[in-house]
Amino acid sequence: MEGVSFGSAVVFLVLVSVMVPEASAARITVGGNKGWSPNVNYTIWAQDKHFYNGDWLLFVYDRNQHHILEVNKTNYETCNSDHPLHNWTTGVGRDVVPLNVTRRYYFLSGNGFCYSGMKMAVQVEKLPPSPKAAPPASKGSAPLAPLHNWTTGVGRDVVPLNVTRRYYFLSGNGCCYSGMKLAMAVRHEKLPPSSKASKGSAPLAPVFRSQFVLPAIFAIGAVWDAFLRFC
Repeated sequence: MEGVSFGSAVVFLVLVSVMVPEASAARITVGGNKGWSPNVNYTIWAQDKHFYNGDWLLFVYDRNQHHILEVNKTNYETCNSDHPLHNWTTGVGRDVVPLNVTRRYYFLSGNGFCYSGMKMAVQVEKLPPSPKAAPPASKGSAPLAPLHNWTTGVGRDVVPLNVTRRYYFLSGNGCCYSGMKLAMAVRHEKLPPSSKASKGSAPLAPVFRSQFVLPAIFAIGAVWDAFLRFC
C-alpha cells in the first residue's frame, strides 16, 4: 500500500485490453459470410477446416424458413427431417451448437431446403496437444475454478474493487469465446495536500468530504438556481 490507506486514496479503474493467450476452443460461423442458406455447398466449405472437441458452430439463418436439425447418417443422406436427433433451432436466426463429442455430426434444414444444399457433415477431432505444456500443478493445489461467482441472477450485479490488484472477469456458457471477458487494473494515488490546512490540523477525512462538503455544494447550487429563477 506504500503507506497510503484506502480512505485517503483515489481509486482509478483502468480498463485495458488484455492479450490473453488464444483459447483452444473456437466459434465457427457456418458458411462464413453466406451463413446457413440454400445453394451453398457446405461439403466444399467444410473440407479444408478442422473442428475440435469444444468448438462451437454458429448458424446464421432466416428464422422464418430454415432449421438446424441434427440427424443420423441415413437421414442426412436422404434429406429426411422427420426424426431429428436434436432440433437446435430456437427461432432467433442465430443459434450455437456445441461440438462436445469427438464424432461425426450431421445437420440439415427442413421444409425441403435440404434438397437445395442446406445439409452439412463435420468430423469433430480431439484437440491436438498444446506445443507449450503448462507446468504441473503442485501437490494439494485446488482444482481450476472461478475465484468468485458474482452472478446473482437479477441481471444487474455489483462487484466491489477493494484491493489494489488486477481483476479478471468472464462469462460462462461459451460466451467468453464471443468476447465477454474483461480485465481491470485497480490502483490508487495520494491525494494532493490541502494548501490552506493549518499546521497540526488533521486532514479532512474522505467520509467528512463526501457527507458534508458535496451536499453543501449541491445546496448552494440549488439556492443560486432558485435565485436566478425569481430575479
